[in-house]
Amino acid sequence: MSMFGRSRTKTEGTVDKPGPDVGSPVQDFHSDHYLRHNARRLEHLASLRIPVAGTTVLEVGAGIGDHSHYYLDRGCTVTITEARAENLSYLRTRYPDCSVRFLDMESPDHVEGSPFDVVHCYGLLYHLSKPKEALAFLSQSTSRMLFLETCVSFGDTAEVNLTGETRSDPTQAYSGTGCRPTREWVFTELQALFGYVYLPTTQPCHEEFPLDWTAPQMHKVGLQRAVFIASRERLENERLATTLMPRQTRQE
Repeated sequence: MSMFGRSRTKTEGTVDKPGPDVGSPVQDFHSDHYLRHNARRLEHLASLRIPVAGTTVLEVGAGIGDHSHYYLDRGCTVTITEARAENLSYLRTRYPDCSVRFLDMESPDHVEGSPFDVVHCYGLLYHLSKPKEALAFLSQSTSRMLFLETCVSFGDTAEVNLTGETRSDPTQAYSGTGCRPTREWVFTELQALFGYVYLPTTQPCHEEFPLDWTAPQMHKVGLQRAVFIASRERLENERLATTLMPRQTRQE
């Protein structure tokens, strides 16, 4: 989700190979789990065929920027934001031509360049203790579309479901408190902020993304995730549904 190496003792016929850099944020985000998870999320986003080429993009909660290249490779102007100092340092090295800024989504400040055509918020909302305020800020920062992916809870009612997280873990809540809102809560909140809210008809090819929301007993892993697209204008796209579908299909 290493570029830095750690020297090893050489023996005849061997060469040094890059290894995990102890203390670097890379080791927290580039586990096999994170690498696979990010690959599945980004290929799913691409499969929705929502044009973003040449747009201005605000990425929030970027971690070490493993989603940033999705937009850079499409000619976008990307402002990358993150709260943790060690991640910001790495991001500035990894993306020297991008605007990289501190942004604490528990108490967000205006970001220069706002509003942006696209706001990308994948894997952050459920690490926040004030998701309602966060969505309001994301809406204010969006002139066209918000791409949102988050862990959610099963259930048909609108619930936030606050939960404690390990603050010292770089992949967890910066404040130490996160949430696991229901899809109903997220969808309803987005409808209050945007003219059009969509749910993809498909889910990424990953076990954390359920297909049948009416049968939580069938979901065998600890987390469950959903993707939402919010827009200022109507999107004519057969891959997007305007209702909170109880069942989705797997992306092919």
